[in-house]
Amino acid sequence: MDSETGPEAKTTGPASPAEASAAGGGQAARSLVPAPRPLLGGLTGDPRLPLWIGRAVLAAAAGVAVMIWQGWRLGVTAAALVAIADTVYRSRIAAVQVTTAQRRTRRRLFLLRPAGYVALHRRAIPGSDSVIDHLVIGPAGVFALDSERWDRRLPVRNVSSAGLLYHGPFSQEQRLVHVTWEAAQAAGLLSRALGREISVRPAMAIYGPRIPWTVASVDGVDVFGGRRVRKYFRRQKKASRGSRLDAGQIEGIRAAAARALPPAR
Repeated sequence: MDSETGPEAKTTGPASPAEASAAGGGQAARSLVPAPRPLLGGLTGDPRLPLWIGRAVLAAAAGVAVMIWQGWRLGVTAAALVAIADTVYRSRIAAVQVTTAQRRTRRRLFLLRPAGYVALHRRAIPGSDSVIDHLVIGPAGVFALDSERWDRRLPVRNVSSAGLLYHGPFSQEQRLVHVTWEAAQAAGLLSRALGREISVRPAMAIYGPRIPWTVASVDGVDVFGGRRVRKYFRRQKKASRGSRLDAGQIEGIRAAAARALPPAR
């Protein structure tokens, strides 16, 4: 992106050598100054932003209500308590739901070892509180696999052409964004560790409701039912027949991933 957005100055004739030298020197000096970075660029790209906004709205509403009733000191205290309670509640609910799904996926991935696949489970992304459920490495490449457990009473549908995924009336767009972000972070870390470009494919395995398709690519994420984990990776191996990773390459990527992505606590 250009750092200057205004129109270019028009010239009326060729510049003299002195002017050209001065201009060249000025351009060289300006090139040494880093272009300004947008202050909110990293924040707006964070997939957790909607969660933070919702938490802030809840805390602000509670704070204002108590402030009107009891004064600003208690209002600030109430807002802080609501934010803390929301954080604890969401983390506990997510832990209970995800742990079951992760265990089921682990068992299925273990059975893929004879097919050449290895997996690292619950790997933390440095500099964030995000965790990759399963980093799968095998003949077909590298995958960041997310295990989800959803309410089985609500149907799941997708609009692949629009990149939309729904669980009942609820859009799962942010889940797709987050899985894609995790895969991109893993790809960057592995590429730097190995000194060559490594691509990581995002995927999501859903447990609970019936998934009325085999595999659907929704906004760049492969989405399928948890029971199809083994079938998915076997099909990926067949599809990559001309560009498979060998055992040495798989082990090299696994070792690099173990260093770059520490186990989550």
